[in-house]
Order: sequence, then structure tokens, then C-alpha cells
Amino acid sequence: MRLRHLIAVLLLSASACSAGHEHTVARPRGRATAARHTGPAVPATPAPPSPRHMVFHGARDSGMVALTFDADMTPGMWRSLDAGRIKSSYDRRIIGTLDATHTPATIFATGMWIRRYPAVTKTLAADPLLEFANHSYEHSAFTAPCYGLPVLPAHDRTEDVRHAARILRDHVPAPTPYFRFPGGCHDQGAVRAVLAAGVTPVQWDVISGDAFGHDPHAITRTVLKEAKGGSIVVMHLNGAPTAPETHAALPGIITGLRARGLRLVKVSELLAAQSASRP
Repeated sequence: MRLRHLIAVLLLSASACSAGHEHTVARPRGRATAARHTGPAVPATPAPPSPRHMVFHGARDSGMVALTFDADMTPGMWRSLDAGRIKSSYDRRIIGTLDATHTPATIFATGMWIRRYPAVTKTLAADPLLEFANHSYEHSAFTAPCYGLPVLPAHDRTEDVRHAARILRDHVPAPTPYFRFPGGCHDQGAVRAVLAAGVTPVQWDVISGDAFGHDPHAITRTVLKEAKGGSIVVMHLNGAPTAPETHAALPGIITGLRARGLRLVKVSELLAAQSASRP
């Protein structure tokens, strides 16, 4: 069952759409200019913890769970959006639920997704409930085989992470120093390449099964069955057809986890509470 869920997660690079409409944008190359701050001085926010090893979950006795949402975009998805074969790759209903329930979350976005949705990214980045992290530039695999994803040459891995990080910084005032491997595929060389870019690889220990899942109740049951203190749950922000029922499953996930006494937090808070644990 977990293998089938993982395969479904990896197939997200094929296509995506969601409720609502999108505004097509050109691929920007310049950097955004930071607004000048003229108000009173604000105390500096402590930097998020950045362990020098791969993280799959936080401390089991933390009583916390981090909900994460991958925002995938590939060249093929970009072309499908341009051609009108899919309407969107952003399901705003997910963010609506997070805001309505005051639920923190972490978004792992590819550089191409940010370039497709620059205004959306800046709006979400201003939401104190949300934080952004790196999901590569165009969702290419960092090792092979990886379920048919195109594979980055080993010598390009670190630069891909840095390229996506530059795009993040152009659109997000304070991105977190975290990275998630496309498809979850990695080896020790890939981990070293990510660490060389100055970020921490963050995976998950709970696969929600939202990818290509058409039964929101099954998605909810999966998360509630597998999540425990310290868990990191992977879901997707893309919407239908690749993650069509995430928005419908999310309210039950949030309610169910809180009913068990678990506190929902961002990844940065989960890792700050106690030292992250290896699997």
C-alpha cells in the first residue's frame, strides 16, 4: 500500500490542474526589489534550525505534526498549462482550509511553480501560517531510477538546488533552509549535494495517498492511522487531476489530529522543538 502511494506521489510530474483560473505569466529572470522598511526596528527572528543530515520526522515525544504540501511544476506541466490542457496547478481551496482552521503548514515549491505563480507565491509568503521550502527547480530526479523522471547529472545537483533557492529568495522574504527531493529519490551523493548547497533535505514519514486519490475519506484515514508525534505528512498543492481530493480530505485530517492532542506546526517549529530524529 505504501509503495502504491509513493508511486502515485512520484507521478505528479505528469500533469496538474485545480479549481479556479490562473493568469499565465512569462518566465521572469530579474530579481524582485525589496521594499524599503521605514517603521520601527523589529527584533530579528531566529533562523530556523538546519540539521546537517536528512530528516524524516521530528522528535517522537514532541506532540507535534507538520503538514507539508509539495507544489510541483515541470516543463511538461508548464506546456500543458500554456496549451489549456489543464486549467491550473494550484488548488486554492487547500489554503482556504488552512486559514479557516488556523493551521500552519510548509510548502515545498519548485522554482518553476513559483515562476508560474509569482503573485500567488508572494501572497502565501505573507501568510504567517505558512512557510516555503525548496523542491528543486523543475522536479527532475536526483538519482536514477526514479519512476520515469528525467535525471539530473550528478554535477548539476547542487546548482539546481541553488537555482531554485535564488528564485525562492526573489519571491519569499524568509524561505526556510529545507529541501525535498523530487519523487523522494536520493542516494548518499544526492544528500551530499543538497547539504553542499547549505540546506537540509527533509522528507516525510507519512504518505497521505492524495496523489491520484479519489476517495477523500481514505486519504484522511491513512493520515490519521499513520501520523504520530514528530510526523511529517506529505500532501500536494496542485489539485486535480493529480491530487483531486486533497482539499476534501484536509478538514478531517486537521480535526482528527487535533482530537488526538497533536499540535499542527510548520516544519521549522517541529525541528526547533527538539533535535530532529533520523528514521
